[in-house]
Amino acid sequence: MASPRKDNGGFLTQEQREKLRIAVQNAETLSLASPRSPTGGTTSALLLHYEQQQQQQRAAAAAAARGGGGGGGVRNVRRAHSGKAVKVKKDGAGGKGTWGRLIDADAATFLDRNDPNYDSDEEPYELVEVPPTTPLEDYKKSLVTIIEEYFSTGDVKLASSDLKELGHDDFHRYFIKKLVSMAMDRHDKEKEMVSVMLSSLYGDVFSSTQIKLGFVMLLQAVDDLTVDIPDAVDVLALFIARAVVDDILPPAFLSKAKGSLSESSKGMQVLQIAAKSYLSAPHHAELLERRWGGSTYITVEEVKRRITDLVKEYIKNGDTTEACRCIRELAVPFFHHEVVKRAVTLGMESPATEALIIKLLKEAAEEGLISSSQMMKGFSRVAESLDDLSLDVPSAKSQFQTLVPKAVSEGWLDSSYVPSGANGHVQDDDHEKLRRYKKEAVSMIHEYFLSDDIPELIRTLKELGFPEYNPIFIKKLITIAMDRKNREKEMASVLLSSLSMELFSTEDVVKGFIMLLESAEDTALDILDASDELGLFLARAVIDDVLAPLNLDEIGSELPPKCSGAETLNMARSLASARHAGERLLRCWGGGTGCAVEDAKDKIAKLLEEYESGGDLGEACNCIREMGMPFFNHEVVKKALVMAMEKKTERTLELLQECFGEGIITINQMTKGFSRVRDGLDDLALDIPDAPEKFLSYVEHAKKNGWLVSSFGASAST
Repeated sequence: MASPRKDNGGFLTQEQREKLRIAVQNAETLSLASPRSPTGGTTSALLLHYEQQQQQQRAAAAAAARGGGGGGGVRNVRRAHSGKAVKVKKDGAGGKGTWGRLIDADAATFLDRNDPNYDSDEEPYELVEVPPTTPLEDYKKSLVTIIEEYFSTGDVKLASSDLKELGHDDFHRYFIKKLVSMAMDRHDKEKEMVSVMLSSLYGDVFSSTQIKLGFVMLLQAVDDLTVDIPDAVDVLALFIARAVVDDILPPAFLSKAKGSLSESSKGMQVLQIAAKSYLSAPHHAELLERRWGGSTYITVEEVKRRITDLVKEYIKNGDTTEACRCIRELAVPFFHHEVVKRAVTLGMESPATEALIIKLLKEAAEEGLISSSQMMKGFSRVAESLDDLSLDVPSAKSQFQTLVPKAVSEGWLDSSYVPSGANGHVQDDDHEKLRRYKKEAVSMIHEYFLSDDIPELIRTLKELGFPEYNPIFIKKLITIAMDRKNREKEMASVLLSSLSMELFSTEDVVKGFIMLLESAEDTALDILDASDELGLFLARAVIDDVLAPLNLDEIGSELPPKCSGAETLNMARSLASARHAGERLLRCWGGGTGCAVEDAKDKIAKLLEEYESGGDLGEACNCIREMGMPFFNHEVVKKALVMAMEKKTERTLELLQECFGEGIITINQMTKGFSRVRDGLDDLALDIPDAPEKFLSYVEHAKKNGWLVSSFGASAST
């Protein structure tokens, strides 16, 4: 039934129509009176809103009538002026064609930069995507700063520290390329500084592999470098030749690098110039070392000239104090033997000056300016040249034989210099024999540092004879190694271990270290850290079973209680007895290549596992060769034998056979590897019960194929 207040049409009642008419009239009156007033605008808005409400009510009523009068009338439905129904948003803000909420802001608003209240912080943020940097990019960004600082300060240690802080040792090839390319466009001073830096940091910071790769990159880039540096080809050839002379690039690098270059490239020209114009020239080493001529260090010839001038000046004025000051200012304590030689030679040429020469040498010795070892070396050099001197100064030999006893009696020449002999002659047969032995020993040691061929050195030593001079060989070996890089120090320890197994007795080694410790003070004048290095050599000898701990007490009993050698010995005891001393001392010189022993062992284990699974014999041999640690190949032998026991296969024995056949692993390294397995058989038997039987069969197999000498014993007792 319809509401009594509504008409039959279901819209407005008569009463509502009357109210609407009155409201419209009032609104029109107000609008005409003040068309721009706020009131008029508000009234129109109210009327519009009222009319919309009425339309919604009519629509709701119609829908209810069509739906049978149910209570499910449409709610929250609005109509725009177009008459289309618009669904209201959930939060009441209205939809399209509606007014929206009261607090809605105008979407078209914007910040006016000219507004006095403008605040830049209110501007919307714009996110800019920055690509992430790689470790190599970060590494390269730091290179120029380090190089520029080195060129200005010349401080190699600071550059070394900065490079170590950067880390990423595998990226050092880029540093070498940048370093050389920056120096190529500079003066000779910077070129010499670069060669000095490469030589100084070789082994400690730069590995041989990184140096090779750095120079290969330079060869590949030389075509571009010539655009800015017209003489880049010749300068790079000089750098490569100098690197070969400095022993940081092997001579074989020149032939191997050709494989990465085209025949028409300028890099190929560089290699040809380096080989033919520089490295093939007579006395090329001296020429190359002087090529950038003393821009950082004075050359040997310049030092000799200055020494001759100062001695001649001293003979003229007789001012000993001034002469000592000049010697000190030369700052070449390792070359003071030249001062002794020149002074003694000039004294022989002019007998009237003998008293002045003796006064100078005596005062220099008493002040500690010229060390005992340098004094003896100077006298030895004079003795070696007496035959030539006698051609110009017939009385040279007699003068020298008179001078030596006088120098010894006055205390400025060590009494150990005087050789024993029936007639007291300086150069008797024993002395000449010792001199020749020392010369041969030095030559063998230098050859070993280049070739790393222990069997060849042992063979040469046996052919040379003179086993009574074995302690002198040990002294020479360690003294030369102490003044070289970590690689040579590691090689010296490895050689000492091999010699103690095959040639030298424990007594020889003890005497050799006693001689080293007795001359420690003199050695420290030439090698600043000689005491620390010698302590490491002693402790390493204990770890390598070359010496027993009791031998250190035996050595100590031969030394004065408060000498520097005794302090070095105490340091060696502390190092050898420290916790984990073995692991620390085995990697004190980085395995000879800068690679820690643990890392080397891990590499060996991985390559054996890969060979065991893949079976590529040639690749495995190549990996062992590329490790560059032939002195550590006994670890390959040990791990290969243990793996054969564990996996019950002889595949790794085939690898050892191939390595021996190609000369990769020597008999010495085979023997050492088998010895290490033999010494650890008791422990191996806990995990591998048949380890002793397996090892015995491996020994027989190795002897049959020539890997091991027939005298090798398979039991620990032998």
